[in-house]
Amino acid sequence: MSQRSNPQPNLLIVAQAGRLQFEAVIFLASLRAAAPDWTAPVIIAEPLPEGAWSGHETRISAPCRDLLTGLGGQITPFVARHFGAAYPQGNKIEALSLLPPGQPFLFFDTDTLVTGPLDRVPFDFARPSASMRREGTWPKPPLYGPGFGGIWKSIYDRFGLDFTPTLDLSQPDEHWERYLYFNAGWFFGADPAEFGHRFLEWALAIRDDPHDELACQVFDPWLDQIVLPPLIHSFGGGRPGPELDGLDGNVTCHYRKLPLLYARQDDAVIQRLEAAVADKPIKRVLREWEPARKLVYQEKGRQKVRPIFAGRPSPATEKQIRNQLKARGWWLV
Repeated sequence: MSQRSNPQPNLLIVAQAGRLQFEAVIFLASLRAAAPDWTAPVIIAEPLPEGAWSGHETRISAPCRDLLTGLGGQITPFVARHFGAAYPQGNKIEALSLLPPGQPFLFFDTDTLVTGPLDRVPFDFARPSASMRREGTWPKPPLYGPGFGGIWKSIYDRFGLDFTPTLDLSQPDEHWERYLYFNAGWFFGADPAEFGHRFLEWALAIRDDPHDELACQVFDPWLDQIVLPPLIHSFGGGRPGPELDGLDGNVTCHYRKLPLLYARQDDAVIQRLEAAVADKPIKRVLREWEPARKLVYQEKGRQKVRPIFAGRPSPATEKQIRNQLKARGWWLV
C-alpha cells in the first residue's frame, strides 16, 4: 500500500440525534486510533430540525457534541430540503453541499469502523468509486420484464450515458453482478459541488418522475444506490481497483449494526472496536446507548452473540443473520 494519499480528502459523515450520533463517536474514535496521521478535516453534517426534518429532533446531544469536537470533528449544520425524515439516506446527498468546492472528498456512513491507516489509501480522485460490499437488493425485475439489463440501461439512457462500458462481462447476462451496483457506505470524488449537484438532480428525477422501466420498482431505501452507478460513471469512475481493497477490508469495516459486527467480523475487528472505545470519556457517553452498553461494555457481544455463529457456515444473507439475532433477543439497534 502507498505510504500516503496526496492530498488527503475532506472526510464527510452525517450524524444526528439517536443511533447516528453514537456511531459517529465510534467512527471518530476508531479513526484517531487506527489512522493517527489523518490530518484532513472531518466534517460531521448535522441536519437541523427544519425543512424536510421539521417536527423531528435531530440535534446531536451535548455530551456527544463535546466528545465529537474533542476528537477533531467539525459539526456543521444544514437544512435538508428534499428528503429528510421521508428518506433519511438522502442526508448524504444534500450534505455534500457543505464541503469546499473543488477539493477532493470522501464520504462514509457513520456505521463504519476504521481499522487501519486510512491516510495511506491511494485514492485517485479523478476516478470516483464506491463500495462493492453489497447484495443483489435492487432491482427486482418483474416476471414479464424488463430484466436487469433493460432496467439499468434505461437509467443510463435517460441521463445520456453509454451503458456498455459499465458491464462486467465476466458475469452472465441477467446476473445482477454483471451490472454496476454499489453500496453507498463509502464513495469519493474530486469535487463535491459538481458530484452533489448531479447526485441530487438525478435522485429527484428518478423519485419524482420514474420512467416506464422503473414502474414496478421500489426506490426506498435504495434510491441512493440506484443513482450512484450512473453518477460515478458520468464522472469517469467505476468499480474500485485493487488499490482500494483496504476499504471494506483491513482499513475500514462497514458493520451496519453493532450486533452484525459481533456476528460476522473476525476477532481483529472486534479488538479494534473495543480498544478504540475503551477510554473513560468515550465509555461515559457510549454507555447511554443500549447496543454499546450491552454488547461492548457488558461483553454480551462476545459472550452471547458470537457463540450463535461459532463453528457453523455463515448465513448466506444479512437478512438471515438478522433473523437469528432477533430470534435470540440480540438485535439491539
